Amino acid sequence: MLTTISRRTSLAGAVLLCALGGAGWTALQGADLDRARDLVSRVQNDLQKAAEFTATNEKERVRYENVQHRLSEFDRELRRDHFDKGKLDASIDNLKDVVKKNTLESHERDALAADLSDLRTLRDTR
Repeated sequence: MLTTISRRTSLAGAVLLCALGGAGWTALQGADLDRARDLVSRVQNDLQKAAEFTATNEKERVRYENVQHRLSEFDRELRRDHFDKGKLDASIDNLKDVVKKNTLESHERDALAADLSDLRTLRDTR
């Protein structure tokens, strides 16, 4: 009888530990998604600042719009607790085009290059 009680107690403890572990994992995932959303917000702010410099150049303006649109789609999925690597990859590609092809002030190029690196790191850690 003691063996049966001991097994039940161990089983209950294991179930409780798994439940708590799952809750911890969910909280950890939520924190990761929040950090990803903060990064997207920072990149979009940096893009808006950089876009002011070349507002009259149509091709450059379209590149800004493309990356902001892709980032917005990625952020929309994050808000739904879904990390969409395809949308992140598209954002990275569009941001790379902005950094390579657009006319930028040096501090804006540095900020966007750092953003590009951070987005790649985000992708690689998921």
